[in-house]
Amino acid sequence: MKNTFDVIVIGVGSMGSAACWYLAGRGYRVLGLEQFDIVHNHGSHTGQSRIIRKAYFEHSDYVPLLERAYENWQTIEKETGATLYHQTGIVYFGPHHHETMKGVRNSAALHHIRVDKLSREETISQFPAFQIPKDFETLYEPIAGFVTPERAIRVYTHEAVKIGAAIHTNEKVVSWRRSGSTIEVETSNGKYQAGKLVITSGSWTSQILPQLKPQLTVRKQMLAWVRPPRPDLFSLGRLPCWFIEDPDFGMLYGFPIVSENPEGPVGLKLARHFPGEIWDPDNFNYPNPQAEKETLRYLLKKYIPAAGDQIVETKPCLYTYSPDSNFIVDHLPGFGKQVAIACGFSGHGFKFASVIGEILADLAMNGTSGLPVEFLSLKRLDLSPSQ
Repeated sequence: MKNTFDVIVIGVGSMGSAACWYLAGRGYRVLGLEQFDIVHNHGSHTGQSRIIRKAYFEHSDYVPLLERAYENWQTIEKETGATLYHQTGIVYFGPHHHETMKGVRNSAALHHIRVDKLSREETISQFPAFQIPKDFETLYEPIAGFVTPERAIRVYTHEAVKIGAAIHTNEKVVSWRRSGSTIEVETSNGKYQAGKLVITSGSWTSQILPQLKPQLTVRKQMLAWVRPPRPDLFSLGRLPCWFIEDPDFGMLYGFPIVSENPEGPVGLKLARHFPGEIWDPDNFNYPNPQAEKETLRYLLKKYIPAAGDQIVETKPCLYTYSPDSNFIVDHLPGFGKQVAIACGFSGHGFKFASVIGEILADLAMNGTSGLPVEFLSLKRLDLSPSQ
């Protein structure tokens, strides 16, 4: 019986670690299988900080899930004493007619989220580090900030083990199949079986679920840290998180400097949100991103000249895009309700880890969830084989 469990979770990263915690907390025998260490540099969750916000410009249907995510982040913090969420507020800069700005205003209006529209004088007074064009709008969402991804994954995993979950690291899944009412999983170290399976394998989902390969595209992004001449202008507690919509280079976003117990470099973290280069997740030979560095330097000079242009470190980050850039959270077709999946987070998923873990536990063990995830189901996608 030592290799038999109620549920096996493949991938103990952002969503998988939370799923293990929720499942173990409900009394199930859980095995989490992770091909690397808990927290590693090969996936989507590195980089010290991930933005969390409620006025969701991507789609207002996400807002109820965000409300629950905020509650769940508070729950895990209270139960463990860990600080995972930092409320810094977030400021959005962009042309009034831009889809991002319209999306923020729409979600805020539909769900009664506080978003303040600032005048140019208020923008200059409150955010002196930024140099914003006169024709840009400024929106400020105070109940927003960032979550620390590496720390969150460690906390979820540690707490899951404390309450009975088995977490195996550096153990790669070779194959899995259904045999009668049992799911059998073979890894580099052994064979296991369970009644239910949860797959949260990030950029490796196409390897675990080849039937979804036509729907998923892995792309390499770059995160960067800059050392400003005056770090005090960008310190945690003074600077909010921020988005800037550039008409030529798309979205630039960033965070205040995290200097206390940082999970990564100390500096002003920033990046562009755009579909990067298509990438093989098993290729760890990342080239020097010189062209992207020059783009960031140009954008810094244009919008945040006080930050300087001294890039002290860069890190790769892999995003797995769905066709419409919305998440895929559902049961896998053809397996009844034995296999629950979560993938295709398209570069904006981490803030939802605390609620996706709960939803996956619901789908795996109850067959359904009371949380509104129907809009993320596979029904919206064409699952016919690629030609």
